Amino acid sequence: MKNNNDKCKLCRRSGKKLFLKGERCFSAKCAIVKKPYAPGQHSKQAGALSEYGKQLAQKQTMKRLYGLNERQFKRYFNACVGKEGNFGDLLIGCLETRLDNFVYRIGFGESRSGARQLVSHGFFKVNGKPANIPSYALKLGDTVGFSLFKENRNYVKNLREKLENKKKDLPAWTEMDPKKLEGKLVSIPNTEDVHPEADLQAIVEFYSR
Repeated sequence: MKNNNDKCKLCRRSGKKLFLKGERCFSAKCAIVKKPYAPGQHSKQAGALSEYGKQLAQKQTMKRLYGLNERQFKRYFNACVGKEGNFGDLLIGCLETRLDNFVYRIGFGESRSGARQLVSHGFFKVNGKPANIPSYALKLGDTVGFSLFKENRNYVKNLREKLENKKKDLPAWTEMDPKKLEGKLVSIPNTEDVHPEADLQAIVEFYSR
């Protein structure tokens, strides 16, 4: 389990905010604001990256953003690269419709790691059935809500007011009812919806070597 400092280092290595620590990332305390360079003793003197280094950096950024290890990310890559359609759209669709990511996107979790922990602890149900696997792939029309036996927890009680304020900022491919504490996947997102934080073509070139 990575601590908070480790998460900040991941953002600094990527050279951009990956929003791994929720609200802190929007404040002046954000590590990218305070230390806008890679971690390490000689990071400020580092030279330009090679082509391979640039491709690796893009792949690492996507992995860190979604909280995936190499094996998990490569599995998504392989599942999308052989299918018909735009590779980028397919990959984004797979990553964004993970249950943990959806929970984060609709505001049930402050960060992807926080959302993943809530899912693992059994806070949610999909279409009325318990779901505790963060990588669970949602399908079009699926609904995600809190499990009844978890609804009295303080976290859930304090969440309704936040969700009312967040409702207008929801991604276009989602719907959310703050009163019912329920979200719905209304369309499969693509690169135009999400605007990836990494160069997907560079990732294809990295794995094609």
